[in-house]
Amino acid sequence: MDKLISLLKSQHVDFEVIEHGKPIHTAQEGADYFGIHIGQTTPTLLLKTDKGYYALVISGDYGRVDPVHLKELFHFQEIKLAKPQEVEKVTGSTVGSVALINPDIPTFIDRGLYRFDYVYGGTGVPQTTLKIRPKDIEKLNHTVGYIR
Repeated sequence: MDKLISLLKSQHVDFEVIEHGKPIHTAQEGADYFGIHIGQTTPTLLLKTDKGYYALVISGDYGRVDPVHLKELFHFQEIKLAKPQEVEKVTGSTVGSVALINPDIPTFIDRGLYRFDYVYGGTGVPQTTLKIRPKDIEKLNHTVGYIR
């Protein structure tokens, strides 16, 4: 997480890392814990495609991610969620704590995040959460496209 914090500070990003004593497993748990709209919870999913791995940063109220829709939208032949061991190998984090900021992974962002001043998501370390502006997620990642 030191690398993440250094990057955020070097880019003069307005952020907060929040430590919490219990794991947060769902968007609803995160919304309840932080007292925020469920849409402000922001999981990062890792997608395995025929063109390599991509991150997908989505709003907690996006709903089910439809691989068929993503294949058509982004012109992939194959796309699926990465397996837990692939997530760990590619991101260095376990499923559920993948960081919102992964500059080395091409990233798709949910436009629904821009409804909010701040969103909450992974830091790469369990039981910590990053509070950050959606525009900074876009700026600090290798953003290659948008959904919604």
